[in-house]
Amino acid sequence: MERAAALLASILANQGRNAKLRPEPFTPADFCPHDDRQAPSLEQAMEEWS
Repeated sequence: MERAAALLASILANQGRNAKLRPEPFTPADFCPHDDRQAPSLEQAMEEWS
């Protein structure tokens, strides 16, 4: 549930983000401090799905 709320929060934050003041977009990890899981790298994902 927290990850879903963090995703929505990052989408809303990026809509109102000033790109000059914050060039990097917000990510769900910025709004989900208790989530210890890391997103897999592209190579890891390709290896798991092949």
